[in-house]
Amino acid sequence: MHTIPHQTRREALFSLGASLGSLAFTSLLGAEQSAAASETGPLTQKTPQHRPRAKNVIMLFMEGGPGQMDTFDPKPDLTRLHKQESKLTGGLEKGFKFFVGSPFGFQKPADTGIEMCDQWKYLSDPFVANELCNFRGCQAESLNHPEALFHMNTGSRLGGDPALGSWATYGLGTENQNLPGYVVMTELALPQGGPTNWSNGFLPPHFQGTRLRPEGSPILDLAAPGFKSRQHQLRTLEELSRLNADHLQTLGVQDQKLEARMQSYELAFRMQTEVPNVLNLSRETARTQEMYGLNEPETSGFGRQCLMARRLVENGVRFVQIFSGGWDSHDYLERGHSSRIKSVDKPMAGLIRDLKSRGMLDDTLVIWTGEFGRTPDNNKRGGVYSLGRGHNNQAMTMLLAGGGVKPGVVGATDELGARAVECVHPIRDLHVTLLHLLGLDDNKLTYLHAGRFKQLSQFGGQVIQEMIA
Repeated sequence: MHTIPHQTRREALFSLGASLGSLAFTSLLGAEQSAAASETGPLTQKTPQHRPRAKNVIMLFMEGGPGQMDTFDPKPDLTRLHKQESKLTGGLEKGFKFFVGSPFGFQKPADTGIEMCDQWKYLSDPFVANELCNFRGCQAESLNHPEALFHMNTGSRLGGDPALGSWATYGLGTENQNLPGYVVMTELALPQGGPTNWSNGFLPPHFQGTRLRPEGSPILDLAAPGFKSRQHQLRTLEELSRLNADHLQTLGVQDQKLEARMQSYELAFRMQTEVPNVLNLSRETARTQEMYGLNEPETSGFGRQCLMARRLVENGVRFVQIFSGGWDSHDYLERGHSSRIKSVDKPMAGLIRDLKSRGMLDDTLVIWTGEFGRTPDNNKRGGVYSLGRGHNNQAMTMLLAGGGVKPGVVGATDELGARAVECVHPIRDLHVTLLHLLGLDDNKLTYLHAGRFKQLSQFGGQVIQEMIA
């Protein structure tokens, strides 16, 4: 005679994972998750999980990896060791390696102790510099650009997971239903990995980033053809919605892609009225346009995007991301970094100054980062001392401002800038901290996919308390 062993509730639930019951159980959870979203709409503004310090994020992504010792983390020892042989391990470079001193001098422009190289002419203004937090303790994992970009942007080195902005809009929705919740701006050339860096991943399609074009109209077909009136468009949209709804009903199951497509048509219709006003920079004063560098060829591109970012956030967009490439200085370090700094310095400073003057910096988190840092040495190429730096996943530098962040310097790297040695945290802890500032708990902000609840940090992390004011 066989007896049925006693099971606790925990054991009974766990056993479902090894039986056909898991299919029904997972389906039930997924249905509840979808029903909760459909009752209010996926982008409807939601209540934060705890008191937020920031409502919006503007992320300035320097693709290629800026050198920490050439921007915000000076290393005088490298100047003394310049061109002497390096025995350091790590990085991708092989053969004879030598130390590379920074070609730039450094300054301390703020009362908080933050340092920056002498190429930062506008960011060094104390009105701006005193708002900056320089985090020196972050460590990446990959040494390859695409993997490192995916990791910093999505929490996974493999790509295909939801981006930071997707998680933020999934957790909080957006304030303005006439604009996308997550907006991305790039140069003409996309960052390595392309749209995967702002993908919705396994989240519903509503949460993917909307890319604005860098030239011409930010969004194609924003204006209707002259022969189509607003009423004509509305009637067309209503008929299309009816046909799609009928089709959806015949399927008998939920189709997130079809639902997202239907809602995207409606959003596009509303955007035709809203977007032209939001992105019309001629509405700004000449003084504001000059502050962002719109009148100078070196800064006009990035300056326009930073000014659009402020206007988007001001009008209720939750997460704005701007990519700026060209930071991968394996050689010609002085020329490369000085050029890139000049292109972003005035617009960055203008953005922070503008947000602060308007009282928006308190609840807008501004982030400046790359995908990893640089090595303190380089290898000879063709027998020539190539004055540049390799990829470094053990040390990097990033700036944060506003949104509940404490100004000053957090963490430290060793005397050569090769490795983080104080307040050391992986990227997942940075992500957990960013969500925390937005009023979201990484362990509670989950989505059921492939039979398990997934989260931005992959498997949890900790808030970097030293960064929080």
